Amino acid sequence: MHRFVWLHKLRRYGFAVLKTTALILVWTLASPAWAADPIKVGFSMGMTGANGPNGKQLLVALEIWRDDVNAKGGLLGRPVELIYYDDQTSPTNEPSIYTKLIDVDKVDLLIGPYGTNQIAAVLPVLQVHNRTTIGILGLAANGHAHYKNYFSMIPYGQDPAREFSRGFFELAKAQNPKPKTVAIVGVDAEFGKTSTDGARANAKAAGFTIVYDQLYPPPMTDLSPIVRAIKATNPAIVFAAAYPPDTVAFVRAANEAGLAPSIMGGTLIGMLATPLKVLMGPLMNGYINNAEVFMPVPTMNFPGVQDVLKKYQTRAKGQGIDPFGYNFVPYGYATGQVLTDAVTATKSFDHNKLADYMRSHSFSTVVGDVAFGKDGEWVKPRALVSQWRGLTGNDFGQLTDPKKWVLVWPPEHKTGDFIYPYSAAKK
Repeated sequence: MHRFVWLHKLRRYGFAVLKTTALILVWTLASPAWAADPIKVGFSMGMTGANGPNGKQLLVALEIWRDDVNAKGGLLGRPVELIYYDDQTSPTNEPSIYTKLIDVDKVDLLIGPYGTNQIAAVLPVLQVHNRTTIGILGLAANGHAHYKNYFSMIPYGQDPAREFSRGFFELAKAQNPKPKTVAIVGVDAEFGKTSTDGARANAKAAGFTIVYDQLYPPPMTDLSPIVRAIKATNPAIVFAAAYPPDTVAFVRAANEAGLAPSIMGGTLIGMLATPLKVLMGPLMNGYINNAEVFMPVPTMNFPGVQDVLKKYQTRAKGQGIDPFGYNFVPYGYATGQVLTDAVTATKSFDHNKLADYMRSHSFSTVVGDVAFGKDGEWVKPRALVSQWRGLTGNDFGQLTDPKKWVLVWPPEHKTGDFIYPYSAAKK
């Protein structure tokens, strides 16, 4: 009788295997979206260095996009996985990062990088590998390479260098009496050069006389010598193109030196990051900033944007990052939306097919309708100019008060009039 025990055990073992196999089958049928390998989306992001305050916002925005896509079944039935590296805000890191993403990580899709200097540095690598990407908030980053499979998530149209500061100089030339002289200063990097090139062209076109025109080397934390040199030329207008830390340094140096032209401002990236706004507080009064890309005003309440911002603001709590995400989060999320729509429509991860689709179609996003033209730039520009006024402290309530953070240009979006001269708005 004992010689049949093994047969009894085998039957029990076989039944257990069958039950386990059945459970696996049921789980597989119930989870068809994750039956395949994930789709790897690769990018770099400035998590440290000058771009850190803004890069951290963009990363959370992309994580929200990933989670939203996965909650709906992923891309073509496969879950999205983000593969990213900190570029330390150093353009020299970009070629090696994207080479690794392509050759080692074998990512399926690419986005980024974030920032003008970073994008310009990586385009040669993408050209060699024939990869498509959507750069995030890079000013005319493809203006030299003219790479056909590059697309830009920044709202400055097909002449971005000029469009960037067009509103600034439109406001200046509309004043009565019209100011006559302008000082132009910027960081000596791709972003600063492009920004000041555009400002120079706009200033000349408007008939202003340029009395100061210099670049300063990055990183430069003490801009007092630059500000004193500007003050010595007695300009009616001061236009500065500065990174986040440079913005703080410039504003503080200008205050200490008593620099008080009729119009003060420029492309001040630091005035887009709430932690840096807190540092500057009332020192921002009177400044106009043409670096804004999104403000929480009625005309920019695009479908879905409030939901994305609410999700971001919930996640941002306790992370030590910008609590609001106004200028960056919508553009990070919209980058993912364009990629989603292109993949869904083409039913492909082929980079050339995706690029062909992006060139020939428009996209509905949380930053409005987007269509791409020459050099992958937006067909229709939407530049904004804000002005700070009436700040008496550094609290969040004041920094988000629409009466203190005012959209003054263009007319179709403005929430208040431009206060001129600078001394009147500085009070």
